[in-house]
Amino acid sequence: MTRDHIPHLAPATRLVASGRPERRPGAPVNPELVLSSTFVAGGDLDYARAGNPTWSAFETTLASLEGDEDTTALAFASGMAAVSAALSLLPHGGRVILPQHCYSGTSALLDTWERQGRAAVTRVDLADLDGLHAALANGTDLVWVESPTNPMLEVCDVAAVVERAHAAGALVVEDNTFNTPLGRRPLDDGVDVVVHSATKYLAGHSDVLLGATVTNDPELAAKLTQQRLLGGAIPGPFETWLTLRGMRTLHLRWERACANAAILADRLRNHARVERVRYPGPGAIIAIEVNGGAEAAMAVEDAVELWLPATSLGGVESMLERRRRHALEPASVPDNLLRLSVGVEDVDDLWLDLDRALSVVTD
Repeated sequence: MTRDHIPHLAPATRLVASGRPERRPGAPVNPELVLSSTFVAGGDLDYARAGNPTWSAFETTLASLEGDEDTTALAFASGMAAVSAALSLLPHGGRVILPQHCYSGTSALLDTWERQGRAAVTRVDLADLDGLHAALANGTDLVWVESPTNPMLEVCDVAAVVERAHAAGALVVEDNTFNTPLGRRPLDDGVDVVVHSATKYLAGHSDVLLGATVTNDPELAAKLTQQRLLGGAIPGPFETWLTLRGMRTLHLRWERACANAAILADRLRNHARVERVRYPGPGAIIAIEVNGGAEAAMAVEDAVELWLPATSLGGVESMLERRRRHALEPASVPDNLLRLSVGVEDVDDLWLDLDRALSVVTD
């Protein structure tokens, strides 16, 4: 199947069909795992820091999900490598607008750059378009978007943010890890660059570190490609191959995890020992604030048996953690907030385990 046909297929079909080898008698069904640091001169590739056929299969598939035939996806060594590459589009000393809450790694990197004089950071509630407009009036080079935010699950009108940012001459980058391309396609809203921690939902099995950027702007694609080449944050072929294999079932995992999350969020809203449920939906991430403060939240982590106390998300297994246990999380994140990454297990089993843990530790 040619790339020209891929954009006309449903996303579930693209996930299965894209990035496959050419069809011919005796050809393998899956792309090759190419383990080579160098290539024979005279071809499209000469050295593995510049490219790898295994990367290309993954990148073709992700690009077909996030955009169209003009879209470029690039694989990176990790989600943070992709974040760093996207932020490299910021000029030295440039101004970036960041959501009040976002992934702590992104925030920590920009805080470091600000201390070094490499960036000026302004934090804004992106749902407040008037506040965004006022911040943009100070001169801005880049606006970073998460919707929903990590871990507070705040949402904004991305298209409206993009309109105002572009009018002010700023680029817009969106971290789409929580949504996946099945939940949202930011490029359709005019976002300039999309970032993924492919470690999470795309790979989906908690066994890979990988990141990606996606853009339909050829100039930005060239800059990101150069950053990867010279920065050296390239992915391993095996990790990229595993991620593509995981993506073949993304539509199934995503549908099940989102359905489970919606049911659990409804039940948690009526739980006597939960102060607040944050679940903008659709999606598979829930945040709850537990009665009894930080000690009660930590006790829930200790009491669950099926849920996995862990810092990641987006795997087939359900995970939860108290985010303020990390020093990088801001004080505005409640001490008693637990972020729940809902997996694909039986929803009643998940509920019984969580309900038991909540009830036992707060009696």
